[in-house]
Amino acid sequence: MRIERTARAALRSAALAGVVGVVGVWGIGCVSAFAQSPRPLAPAPAASNAPTASDPFWDAVARDDAERVQTLLLRGADTNAVHPQFGPAIVVAARERAWSVVRELAGIAGTRIDAPNARGETATMLAALHGNLDIVRLLVDKGAEVNRPGWTPLHYAAVSGNVDLLRYLLNKSAYIDAQSPNRTTPLMMAARHDRLDAVRMLVEAGADPTPRNDTGRDAADYLAGNDKPEEARWMRERAAEFARRYGTAERPRSAESIAGERQRQQRLDAARLPGSRD
Repeated sequence: MRIERTARAALRSAALAGVVGVVGVWGIGCVSAFAQSPRPLAPAPAASNAPTASDPFWDAVARDDAERVQTLLLRGADTNAVHPQFGPAIVVAARERAWSVVRELAGIAGTRIDAPNARGETATMLAALHGNLDIVRLLVDKGAEVNRPGWTPLHYAAVSGNVDLLRYLLNKSAYIDAQSPNRTTPLMMAARHDRLDAVRMLVEAGADPTPRNDTGRDAADYLAGNDKPEEARWMRERAAEFARRYGTAERPRSAESIAGERQRQQRLDAARLPGSRD
C-alpha cells in the first residue's frame, strides 16, 4: 500500500512537470480529462517570488497536502501563484483533483477564484469536468461565474455526465445552449461522450437539439457516431419538434407567431356547442 501511494505521488509530480497529458479542450468540441499528447504551453509570466515548476509548493498541491500548502502560504507563497505550464494554483489543484487544496485556496479571501489557465479553463470548469458537485458549489458560493464566453462549466459538466451537477448549474442560471468557439453546445458534448442520462436531462430541461457546430454535426449525429441509432432517432424527433415550435437558431420563430398558434390550437381543442362556428 505504501509503495502504491508513493507511485501515485510520483505520477502526480510527473504530471506537473509535463510528463502526463494535459487536461484541456482539444480539437472540435472535445474536452478530455484523460491521456492526450501534451502540448507545450508558453510559460506564464510569474512574479519573482512565485513558485517555480520544481518548487515544493507545487509538489504539495499535486499530493493534495492542504496542511503543507497552508504552511508554505504562511511562509510567503502566493495563493495566486501561477505554474509556468498549468496556470493558477487553484486551477492546478482542480486539474490534479486535489480537492483539499482547492478548499484551502478557495477559503482565502485574496484567491482569484475565476483565474483561468492558458486554455481559458477555470477551477470551476475542471471541477465540473471531474463531476465534483460539492467543489463546484463551493466555488460558485465563493463567487465563481457560471456563465462565461466560450467553453463553460456546463460544457464540462456535460462531459462528466453528472446529472445532479447539470441541474445545479442550470438552477444557477447557466445558459443551457451556450456555444463554444466552434459552436458546440453542452448537449452536443453529452452526446459526443455518450452520457445518455445527461443527454435526456438536458433535452427535458429545454436544450435546443437543432444546432450544428463548425464540423456540421448536431447532437443526433454524435449519438449515431457512438452506435446509438435509437437514441439518435429519438434526438432527431426532438429536434424536429423543437424546430416546429420555436424555429431554429438560423430561422427563429417570433413570439407573436408562437402565441398565435397556441391560441388557434386552444380554440380547436375547446368544446363546441352544436352548430357553433370558429
